[in-house]
Amino acid sequence: MIYDIRHITTYRYAAPVASARCSIRLWPRQDSDQTVISAGIDVTPAPVQRRESVDFFGNRVIEARIGSPHTKLRIELAARVDVRRAQTPAPGLTPAWELARDAAIDMQSLDTMAPVHFVFPSRRVALSDSITTYARESFSAGRPVLEGAADMMRRIHAEFSYDPEATEVSTPLAEAFQRRGGVCQDFAHIMIAGLRGLGLPAAYVSGYLRTIPAPGKPRLEGADASHAWVAVWCGPVFGWLQLDPTNALIVGNDHIVIAIGRDYADISPIHGVILASGKQSLDVSVDVKAVDA
Repeated sequence: MIYDIRHITTYRYAAPVASARCSIRLWPRQDSDQTVISAGIDVTPAPVQRRESVDFFGNRVIEARIGSPHTKLRIELAARVDVRRAQTPAPGLTPAWELARDAAIDMQSLDTMAPVHFVFPSRRVALSDSITTYARESFSAGRPVLEGAADMMRRIHAEFSYDPEATEVSTPLAEAFQRRGGVCQDFAHIMIAGLRGLGLPAAYVSGYLRTIPAPGKPRLEGADASHAWVAVWCGPVFGWLQLDPTNALIVGNDHIVIAIGRDYADISPIHGVILASGKQSLDVSVDVKAVDA
């Protein structure tokens, strides 16, 4: 499936910003499941310095410095991406979760996506006895790892409420778990914490999910949104497989990956510092369109 993506982020400031620095992780990821046909990121005002690099986890990063005073900063991604994922194996074919757990520690690799990087606590995902206990309900002895992970995914979807008012970006993981509510970032972090509590490698994935309007309803321009989900390592044969706890979906060709990390802190789409005073506002518009092949 080929998609055209347009993501516009606009910051407005009550007082002029003298200078700003930002790191941008919006470039779609290139891997065996996804091909970036074209992509570009425009920053307005034009940066006086712009540098592109690839971070440890293989995500493309643009670092920009704006040196002129401004009251508005606009960052726009325009991309065309071809997503063709291999068919996910039947969950029952994956190894017992205990075998996957033990294999993760035995792996000798320290490459970008080596499972050992995703087993331990990270900045936004602390281990929690209560979340580990919650996860353990899905992982009876000898249960195939993807089967258990999919069961946990469905339980989160059924037992947690999607509520944008319940949490903020900075809301602690334990608080979101206690409230049984939040958004995709919270659900992904909770699932990751539970899996890691059992010793299973789990990664945070950011990107977009293709949305289809209800029958008879028009498709609204700019009404899509950034999304987040989970990748779980299912042993050396099956590798990383992705699950979407917000929608109880095994990830397929409707999901477009932007970045992968240990948690949101590793792959925040835009972060930085400004030299200014006064309030600021943020507006985000995302549009994901399927292109007829």
